[in-house]
Amino acid sequence: MARLKLISAAIAVTIALAAAGCTPSSTPTGTDSSAPAGKTAKIAMSITNMDQWLQLLADAVSAEAKEKGVTVEVVSADADVAKQIGQVENFISQKVDAIIVNPVDNDASQPITDAAVAAGVPLVYVNRCPDRPDNVPCVGSDSKQAGSLLMEALGKLTDNKGDVGILQGDPNNNGQAVRERSQGCQDVVDKNPGMKVTLTANGKWARDAAQSVTENWIQSGKLPAMICANNDEMALGAINALKAAKLLDKVKVGGIDATSDALASMAAGELSVTVFQDPAGQGAGAVDAAIKLINKESVDTYVDVPFQLVTKDNMDQFK
Repeated sequence: MARLKLISAAIAVTIALAAAGCTPSSTPTGTDSSAPAGKTAKIAMSITNMDQWLQLLADAVSAEAKEKGVTVEVVSADADVAKQIGQVENFISQKVDAIIVNPVDNDASQPITDAAVAAGVPLVYVNRCPDRPDNVPCVGSDSKQAGSLLMEALGKLTDNKGDVGILQGDPNNNGQAVRERSQGCQDVVDKNPGMKVTLTANGKWARDAAQSVTENWIQSGKLPAMICANNDEMALGAINALKAAKLLDKVKVGGIDATSDALASMAAGELSVTVFQDPAGQGAGAVDAAIKLINKESVDTYVDVPFQLVTKDNMDQFK
């Protein structure tokens, strides 16, 4: 798909050989990774679930593995921490060469790290980075930056004036992103005296849940001027509620991920802004890091794939 061509240029300069125990501020060399000589390496991946964006991430992992001549098995944890731990334990028993994990819950990822390290199996986290990965590399993006980019763009559309509602994801599913994206929204509001966060609610990362929350906001008579949603699915749910109440022209709504549905909504003049999170860049980076570890090469402990603001003016390049 066209989106897989958008592999961030940051990957080419960020994922590279580095001294053991390097930090994100170290300067990598940009060396390309390739499959181990004399064998077909097998990489196994456990992904949180297969929502629209995570499916793109899984596709990117598969595409990069094929490009690099390794095999990859991708399984969904169905947003179940215990199931994901079991999948990792199964990968280890199968003696795979490396494991990639998109954790259901960063705060519950330590058993995954412990199992892989104890078995001596290279482990790479992707998209969601545990706070203390024990030198296990992670390829991801700065969620606080995403929230800030989103809120800054919404603020410009309203002259930095008006009440703000934050639609948060489920704190039990990628709680770190919930905290950081919401904080990014809050930080921008705090810098602008004309704006104030008046409503915050759990939209569970889902369109239907966010629609229900927004309906309640409408009924309460406290509808904000801006809605800063932790992802596009919740932003689209809010838009559904506002359209039904014929109030969409009163509220600027923004999300994160730049999914195809979000871009379609933006083209229709509904979604005000979104922030592109690069699944191709993250997926390719995770595979490259796994191959380097299989080859006993050093990898940065954190690889940043920057978010990018998407508006109606530049949305065509993200389709």
